[in-house]
Amino acid sequence: MHSVAFHIGPLTIYWYGILAATGFISAVFLLMLNRRHADMDSEQITDMAMICMIAGILGARIFYVVQFWELYRDKPFSIIRIDQGGLVFFGGFICSTASIIVYCRWKKLNMLNVLDMFGPSLAIAHFFGRIGCFMNGCCYGKPSNLPWAVQFPNGSAPAEAFPGMTLHPVQLYESAFNLVLAAVLLFLMKRMRPGQIAATYLICYGIGRFSIESLRGDHHQFIMDKFTVSQSIGFFVAIAGIALMVYTNKKWRGKQNA
Repeated sequence: MHSVAFHIGPLTIYWYGILAATGFISAVFLLMLNRRHADMDSEQITDMAMICMIAGILGARIFYVVQFWELYRDKPFSIIRIDQGGLVFFGGFICSTASIIVYCRWKKLNMLNVLDMFGPSLAIAHFFGRIGCFMNGCCYGKPSNLPWAVQFPNGSAPAEAFPGMTLHPVQLYESAFNLVLAAVLLFLMKRMRPGQIAATYLICYGIGRFSIESLRGDHHQFIMDKFTVSQSIGFFVAIAGIALMVYTNKKWRGKQNA
């Protein structure tokens, strides 16, 4: 864990911000690479990427602040310090998806193809983002004695929660998972019907996140005293992916029988 990358005079640059920016640039690169899949031009990609970024950051930050309000109750200025970490992926995901749907309707774009195009881009952005979480010491795991378990430095949130203990590097687990998911989705991009890449992303990420969340050690809020908020959302994301897959299959069969 090395949260601070470097200093420029009084300005502190954090690895979390650098890796989040790297994730955004990588996502835009993939969107540009796959823009013909949705018949979009580079200007539309740029516009949509900026809209999604703003909506995503706002949604992710709002979800985090609401979930961990006790951290900001006495220091409201810290709410805007996203460079120090503190984003909830599902909050950004929900708001970004909503912005994509609105943009597609506005520009009369094929929504299923656009959502497909965003699947691998979202996964690669999340790959870098979770490395940023590891460098920042947030989203940490439960205690573990596995050979690759990690011990965070004194003064960090993981060390305060589990003094002197080694933890699951869940941030890196999820980072690796997203990298593999991005590669698989890119491979399938031209091999599946419209909407099925997005459905595959939802199913895989929902199941993956549900599983990885069981190793997280930073949660204090549970639903039915068993499942974390993100696990619950992950479950419904996977269900939404299954529903989308069924819908696209029925739509394809309907066209074949027409």
